[in-house]
Amino acid sequence: MPLRERQVPPVPPTPTWPRRTFLAASTATALTTAVLTSGTPAAARGRSGGVRPLGAADDFAALRKRWLDLQLGTGFDPAAEPYASRLAGTGTRAAAHRAEMRPTDVSLFPGYPFDPPAGITQSYQRLATMAEAFAQPGTGLTGDPELLAAVLTGLAHVHERVYHAGSERYGNWWEWQIGSPRLLLDIVAMLYDRIDAPQRAGYLAAVDHFLPPSVFDEYTGTSTGANRVDFCRVYAVRGILGEAPEKVALAAAALSPVFPYVTAGDGLYADGSFVQHTWVAYSGTYGYVLLDGLGRLFTLLDGTGWEVTDPDRRTVLDSVEHAYMPLVHDGLMMDSVSGRAVSRGILRQDTQHILQSDHTRGHQLAAAVALLGGAASAAEQRRWNAVVRGWIERDTALPMLTDPQFGVADLARLHAVAGERGGAVAPGPVGHRLFPAMARAVHRRPGWCAGLAMCSDRIAYYEAGNGENPRGWHSGAGMLYWWGPPETLDQYADDFWPTVDWYRLPGTTVSAKRLADNAGGEWGEPKPDVRWVGGATDGEFAAVGQHVRGLSSTLTARKSWFCVADAVVCLGAGISSQDGTAVETVFDNRNLGERGGAVFTVDGLPQSAAPGRIRTAGRARWAHLAGHGGWVWPGGTRLSALREDRTGAWSDINTDSVTDRVTRRYLTLWTDHGTDPAGAGYAYLLMPGASARTLAARAADRRWLTVDANTDAQQAVTVDSLGLSAANFWAPGRAGALSATAPASVLVRRSGRSATLHLAEPPRTGGAFEVTWHRPVREVLSADDGIEVVGRGRALRLRVTPGTDGTSRGCAVSLR
Repeated sequence: MPLRERQVPPVPPTPTWPRRTFLAASTATALTTAVLTSGTPAAARGRSGGVRPLGAADDFAALRKRWLDLQLGTGFDPAAEPYASRLAGTGTRAAAHRAEMRPTDVSLFPGYPFDPPAGITQSYQRLATMAEAFAQPGTGLTGDPELLAAVLTGLAHVHERVYHAGSERYGNWWEWQIGSPRLLLDIVAMLYDRIDAPQRAGYLAAVDHFLPPSVFDEYTGTSTGANRVDFCRVYAVRGILGEAPEKVALAAAALSPVFPYVTAGDGLYADGSFVQHTWVAYSGTYGYVLLDGLGRLFTLLDGTGWEVTDPDRRTVLDSVEHAYMPLVHDGLMMDSVSGRAVSRGILRQDTQHILQSDHTRGHQLAAAVALLGGAASAAEQRRWNAVVRGWIERDTALPMLTDPQFGVADLARLHAVAGERGGAVAPGPVGHRLFPAMARAVHRRPGWCAGLAMCSDRIAYYEAGNGENPRGWHSGAGMLYWWGPPETLDQYADDFWPTVDWYRLPGTTVSAKRLADNAGGEWGEPKPDVRWVGGATDGEFAAVGQHVRGLSSTLTARKSWFCVADAVVCLGAGISSQDGTAVETVFDNRNLGERGGAVFTVDGLPQSAAPGRIRTAGRARWAHLAGHGGWVWPGGTRLSALREDRTGAWSDINTDSVTDRVTRRYLTLWTDHGTDPAGAGYAYLLMPGASARTLAARAADRRWLTVDANTDAQQAVTVDSLGLSAANFWAPGRAGALSATAPASVLVRRSGRSATLHLAEPPRTGGAFEVTWHRPVREVLSADDGIEVVGRGRALRLRVTPGTDGTSRGCAVSLR
């Protein structure tokens, strides 16, 4: 059943706060020794047991204070920048909310009716801003009695009209079980002593009503991954505010199913993937929520009888470097793992517009990493902080320390990380990461980075829902993101999504067949009936491939990307369609910003900077875009190029976004395979950051690259100068010096008298197969589990039992 939810609600993201040591009040009052032995469902107890000591009233008061420290922060000077202006802004928004509050039977604020239930969450969000202005110093409304009265009136009104025990739930479940209770509980925490005990009990009873303990009975449906963490967060805070130890115990115990690696569905995978909604790559939003939520809960419960001690929580700490950091480039979180959140852009919220982009999502992740560092070892925390400092230093598109999304505590914590005395600054990483479980790949080289988004029968083409991302049809069809010089860091953040041509996403091969909004279904439903997606990597270079089937189309193609030292070698073959429309391979679609004056040359000849179709003579061999990099076509290509101004609004792709029209200029490069092609192909090199001279030299060097095969049976290349041979076998056969008895991906690296082979089975059937490298081998030095040496001498024969995880297995040899 599709999950009808909105993980990032129509409100600014809740700020994250630095980890604090337990308050003196807590250490001065010992936890009582009574033992909880019932009330915790077996499925929730998991490995952390569900057995927790009861807490004394003083301990709950200390925990309330700790939660407020997490939410509001401590240790900053409210009169100093950058905090003073943020606090003043909170006061300004709170005053505006107070002025506009108009309680009626159907709403609290005009324009935000309680039906649909998003109006409930939005009402609580405004009340939370007002409560924060009352509780925080320096807002201009700190301790204001009229503001307090307005908040209490608003709370009572929403409670009486709609959010109370006994009320029937309707619409989006997320609003009732996560969005509204999180905000309501934060308000109660901020105003705890200002709310009468009976009213407080009524608010807590409402939370109990809409989020009963039965949500933890099974780890299925909406109670998985990031959603389960949010449920536990609600339960823990509700238990603390109501001095209900059994609820805090349940929240701590119910986290256990989140920790182990999964092999299907929602959660973290051993290969670093994160999936939510069963088949959507979601590290950038749901994954962030999971990491942030766990950081808060670990910190909140640390040192108490409910401390999260499940040994499997180690997977969460490991995920920072294994699952999340590889997807952040110079402070931005790649859009390829943010699902429908890419459509949010500028949301209408409160009295301001809230910017969201790959950069703001990366900054949120940085804040979550800094928070979770308090639960890590000292060595881990040093490494993590060094990486965060590197992101802060290199993100010149949207400087992290001035990001307007952050509250004062986030800013204080990130400033503390940035200014840590003697703290190292980690450079940008170099290497390749494949994420087979979510069909994503990231290739990093000095000075540039590329990311690849694919889809399969396990991972959706795209996700739409809640009026978001209705045109993401082809964003999983081999979309190739890349960043070169620092000036390109805003390539996808600068109003890319509302203005780009959705039929010409960079790197994709697509049918020009027109598609309806939400084509294929919402909530990640549309998935192609293909299994061959993935590849092999040695951690530096890679062979990656995708069997493409078009969404609501007859298009089929085989696409390969061979990721090497200074380029991504892109091959396409077997491109066929019977849609009655043209089929195109989009070499690129670069966002040139508002002015779009970057010089574009083809084979050394400057092209017009004016909007319009660019006429290229004959078959183009190379092209360069100043400030970006360029492309090389071995053997030449029929190049189509268009420099155009495109106008759109974020509201075109997200119903909660602003209607302001924006215009961006694009340079689009593609080749037309014709109408209803049969077996068409292409070959080109993407070279981010390359100069025109480098591109011209590469195009002239006929020996640098050998394309050993480019058919719908095999795609393979050899780059002798790099000691590289790589092949994607769509079917058994031979390509160059490699052969395979079943579909497989093979990467060979030679260095002097030694070599390594890395092998994978992207279809993930688990069936054994053989790979032969037709090269004399002296000795097999090592082989991973699952690799058996069948023969060596004049050729190396390996029998591979790959398992079903799609990961690479390696073998090292010495050569004759």
